[in-house]
Amino acid sequence: MIIFFLVGLTVHVVFFISIFDIYFTSPLVHGMTPQATPLAPPASRLVLVVADGLRADSLFTLLPNGSSRAPYLRGNIEKRGTWGVSHTRVPTESRPGHVALIAGFYEDVSAVAKGWKENPVEFDSVFNESSHTWCWGSPDILPMFAKGATGDHVYTHTYSAEEEDFASTDASKLDSWVFTQVTSFFHSAKSNSSLNATLHEDKNIFFLHLLGIDTNGHAHRPMSQEYLDNIGLVDAGVSHLVSVVEDFFGYDGKTAYVFTSDHGMTNWGSHGAGHPSETLTPLVVWGAGLIILLVLSLLFLKDWKLEHIQRVDVNQADIAPLMASLIGVPIPVNSVGVLPLLYLNNTHRFKAESMYTNAIQVLEQFKISLCRSLISHSLEGLVYYHTYDRFFLGCSVVLGFVGWTSYVVLLILKTHVMFLIIFLCVHVQIPSLYLARLCICVTVVIAVFLFIQRSPITYYIYCLLPVPVWYAVLKEVLVSLCCSVYICCHQVVSFFHRAMLTLGLVFLSLWPILSGLFGKAKTRSLSWFLGCLCLAVFPLMPVVGRDISFVSACAGLLALFTSACYLWSSRRRTPLHLSDTQLFVFQVMIHVAVCSCVPFLTHSSLQQKQGLPLLNQIISWTTLVSSIVVPLLSSTRLFHRLLSIFLSLTATYLLLSTGSEALFPPVLSWLMFVWINIEQEAMLAQGVSSRQELSTIDFSANIDITKIRQLKLDDIRRSYFLYPCKFPFQC
Repeated sequence: MIIFFLVGLTVHVVFFISIFDIYFTSPLVHGMTPQATPLAPPASRLVLVVADGLRADSLFTLLPNGSSRAPYLRGNIEKRGTWGVSHTRVPTESRPGHVALIAGFYEDVSAVAKGWKENPVEFDSVFNESSHTWCWGSPDILPMFAKGATGDHVYTHTYSAEEEDFASTDASKLDSWVFTQVTSFFHSAKSNSSLNATLHEDKNIFFLHLLGIDTNGHAHRPMSQEYLDNIGLVDAGVSHLVSVVEDFFGYDGKTAYVFTSDHGMTNWGSHGAGHPSETLTPLVVWGAGLIILLVLSLLFLKDWKLEHIQRVDVNQADIAPLMASLIGVPIPVNSVGVLPLLYLNNTHRFKAESMYTNAIQVLEQFKISLCRSLISHSLEGLVYYHTYDRFFLGCSVVLGFVGWTSYVVLLILKTHVMFLIIFLCVHVQIPSLYLARLCICVTVVIAVFLFIQRSPITYYIYCLLPVPVWYAVLKEVLVSLCCSVYICCHQVVSFFHRAMLTLGLVFLSLWPILSGLFGKAKTRSLSWFLGCLCLAVFPLMPVVGRDISFVSACAGLLALFTSACYLWSSRRRTPLHLSDTQLFVFQVMIHVAVCSCVPFLTHSSLQQKQGLPLLNQIISWTTLVSSIVVPLLSSTRLFHRLLSIFLSLTATYLLLSTGSEALFPPVLSWLMFVWINIEQEAMLAQGVSSRQELSTIDFSANIDITKIRQLKLDDIRRSYFLYPCKFPFQC
């Protein structure tokens, strides 16, 4: 048994490690030569302003009276520059968005191992290629670009991490801090000759990261007045910033300005997924080298009242080569952005040289083609290069895992199930000699293929491990292979299409009818049917959403009511000791009741800009700890212990709930309670004489090993019925 355990542990570890080789490999290529346009750039310096969490529609949509909440940026769109929508990619988070903007490529997935905040692989950026870069903003974003730069020419000025408080009374102060620091910086530079001389050098960049809008969006939602007022504050701050910069440089007309966002935000105040509200961000550019477009647009939204001005959409990574072209620095070597020519106001030769430089820069990563077609084909080649063996390795791992699962089922059946049942259900034999020869041939073919491909040693393990596993399976018998494959496929598909969970529960609801239990236990069968259908509703609900209402309170009341009803109905059959009664009263009357009110009180406090109450924090942390300890102190009777676990988990779940999901624990617990009882009816229908009354089961009683029953085929069905327990991870 120890050998079997060690082999099983090794198989699972190998399959787990394979995930990182298949999906979490860095897309970055090193060793390329930086490419820059040989002609003189139109701008001497660039100011990049990133309003974290700003949605495109929030900036461009006019107020009911026809005015704009961002009049200065609106004026730049209409009179002085070019605008469009920047399309981001998943994950729509701050770090990936800034990497795409400044480095020109989409996030290195291997950064997930370091929480997206460190640089597991060093990468090039526009900041790195500049003469000097000064940055102001969040301590979560700025340091990673300074750390990745070669030399000491990227200077960061950040506020403390403690100031990034989502419960803050006024998150816009983060943006005010940035604008104040920038203004003070330029004023002090007038009296500092060395700094003044450095600032007047070419190819300098000034980067402002504004986190206030994102913080207000999380705390109050994007439709809140706090979020919209913060946009007005940023607009006024940008207007003042431009006047300060132009005054410092004597209105020389050599400054280019880029205003954009790293990601948007859903109506619920979240981001990270691929909804248009998260992926569509504004882009406004003006100043040196940037054209003014005043022609009828083919891409416009009448709600924005900008149909008379051409809208030029870009991918988020395209902004990096645009900024590099404006100030004449090399395009970041890992950039996959395509230079948006419509934004440039320069000669045809300059545009051609810039486009050619962009093409050569991409060609340095993957040499295939020339100019626009070159960029397109090169990007396709990069995708193929990094993912061509993903399907092959994935199939190998899936085959290995299905084979191992089948082998474990076979071993259980072979050990515990009567020979007659095995013979009737899974009697399929394959000659061992032919099977061994077949496995040897398959092993040789796979090994030769991997050798020709010069694959790493880990690939040999992933691809060859399924061979002995399936040899062991086929040497014995094929146990319900079609059913196993169906179950595995259903589980996999449910991770991508949550409605499959609903379909599975609908099938489960029919079990009492198909098994004949409905005629013998109608009440419990009907409860099972309704419980499955109620639980099946949750996967159909929105993945994200925040509707702070009385749902949490209703869920708490439902938990209180059902618990009280059970304790009242069982007081004669299984009376509780005084200490157990007091424990349940503490959990039911106090703990769950208080936790059901905390989310509503917290939301009200945040709405009133009073911050997160200290009492609520104490209750939350106390609940988290007590939910683990309290069930261990409860009665050891089966249903009393399960009730204690249910109440503890419900209290914690209520604190994490912001809407209808608060009703999930009571519904799931109801279904699990019905399941336990209906399984008893199933055993009674099968004539199991040793069936123990549920109310008499005590976890503290000594177990009589001689009375432990052997596993049966029904246990495979019961293991699949644990399927609803995966809902908390997918709903």
